[in-house]
Amino acid sequence: MADVARSAFPILVWDDLPALAAFYRDLLGGEEVYRFPEEGDPVYLSLRLGESSIGLGYDPDPPRGRQRVSVWVYVGDVDAVVAAAVAAGVPVTEEPADQPWGERTARIQDPTGVDVILGAPLTG
Repeated sequence: MADVARSAFPILVWDDLPALAAFYRDLLGGEEVYRFPEEGDPVYLSLRLGESSIGLGYDPDPPRGRQRVSVWVYVGDVDAVVAAAVAAGVPVTEEPADQPWGERTARIQDPTGVDVILGAPLTG
């Protein structure tokens, strides 16, 4: 086994992030714990809902159907998990890359076609 998941959470994207955030924050009591970028209108928010968390993202042309949601999984080594996915015949839709917010990410698909985003903090 290349690595084990450390935590996971769903990410919802929509073209009206303020409305989406209001639903999960104001109606369901979510607490904002992260936003990107830190200043101005965010394109991503992370909310804590009790003992769980959810990611909310802005997309001007959001996907419909099953791709409206993805699952983020933190792992120890994104590249190792992608290599294991390739060896297992799992579709890789986005190769590992460093992101400006300080994480390395990649995207694979589960058997139903849902995006699974792999992430790990950048080191160094």
